Amino acid sequence: MGSLFEVVKANWEAKLIDIQRRMIEAVTQLKEEQLNWRPNEESNSIANLIVHIEGNIHQRIEATVLGGVDRRDRDGEFENGVHLSSEELLQRFNNSFDLLMRTVSTLREDRLLETVQVRDRQVTVFDVVNGCATHFSEHLGQVLYLAKIQLGERYKTTSIPKKKS
Repeated sequence: MGSLFEVVKANWEAKLIDIQRRMIEAVTQLKEEQLNWRPNEESNSIANLIVHIEGNIHQRIEATVLGGVDRRDRDGEFENGVHLSSEELLQRFNNSFDLLMRTVSTLREDRLLETVQVRDRQVTVFDVVNGCATHFSEHLGQVLYLAKIQLGERYKTTSIPKKKS
């Protein structure tokens, strides 16, 4: 077994790969109108959630951890007018996740406790990456639920099928 850092990093990588795989499996089951459907005005569409994940990765990873410019429009991520094709959504999602995975895979142990500014608070790089993994896991659950609602019996599970465990 490796160091605690290697174990944590491997855990993040495995979790993020699983989130990416399951998100892609859910999105590819849906048509464009289903990806942009929202149950009501207060809820988000899958398109909104993917745009939100992209914005979050940009702000937390690209701007904060990597030192880029923060140009995020968080409110715009949730607007009713967000409407994208499945190809656009998958490209944006994969580009964002590729950046996140490259960052995690090249992260050095000495950066974990480095303090960075995220919006109005100081956090460690560890907090940023760990927060991304949990945040995206939460949104994956929303995407899966929206896919299940719309597809019903035609939904193909992205994990262990019922009565198969």
